[in-house]
Amino acid sequence: MPITLTFSELVAYTNEAQRMLARNAEGIRVRANQMNEIAVETARVAEALSALAVDNASVSETKELAKIMLGLGGSVTDYAASGEATARAAGAAVEQAKRTHSGIQEQFNRAPVDLSNVNRQWLWQE
Repeated sequence: MPITLTFSELVAYTNEAQRMLARNAEGIRVRANQMNEIAVETARVAEALSALAVDNASVSETKELAKIMLGLGGSVTDYAASGEATARAAGAAVEQAKRTHSGIQEQFNRAPVDLSNVNRQWLWQE
């Protein structure tokens, strides 16, 4: 059974998807920034441990943790950027749908004859 989706529903669903994607991407970007801040703080802790003459293994493990966290934060930032790009693509899809399909309604409204009684099945076939 084919799914029927009106133009208005398509635009509404796509707009909602765009808003949701943008909101989620922003949340992910906030978390990535927090991760990066924690990674920088962890690197500072490693330097402080080194200054306190803590064993080299602990210092190097703390530095390695900071490096891993920075890398992970960068990857999460890239992921957020992908989400933002997807949100922009959804917005472009809405605009394309409006440009493509709103012309049909405009022509229907401008028709010199009354089209209110036209058989919709006939329009589908055409």
